[in-house]
Amino acid sequence: MDVALTERAAQRISEIAASDPANPFLRVSVDGGGCSGFQYRFDLVPASEPDDIVIERDGATVLIDPVSLPYMAGSEIDFADELIGASFKIKNPNATASCGCGTSFSI
Repeated sequence: MDVALTERAAQRISEIAASDPANPFLRVSVDGGGCSGFQYRFDLVPASEPDDIVIERDGATVLIDPVSLPYMAGSEIDFADELIGASFKIKNPNATASCGCGTSFSI
């Protein structure tokens, strides 16, 4: 059930966390909804929960709750800075479809 964090994503998380020291962790979760059935949610939080899965790379920390983890198993969290905008992208091998916004998917 591993989730990987790219170097670009770790760097961006560190930059964001440095600007908000009270909330140094990025929580990634899966919620019902969105145009494809599920959607990713990204939040800065002050601390981890006891049952969180903790992913660390190059000083950046991502937290994933145990309910969201099965939906994200084998995924890679990346950060893309493109002409249309900059955002975190999740490459999820479990997703059978996704929408154009990149934050909504179905399984």
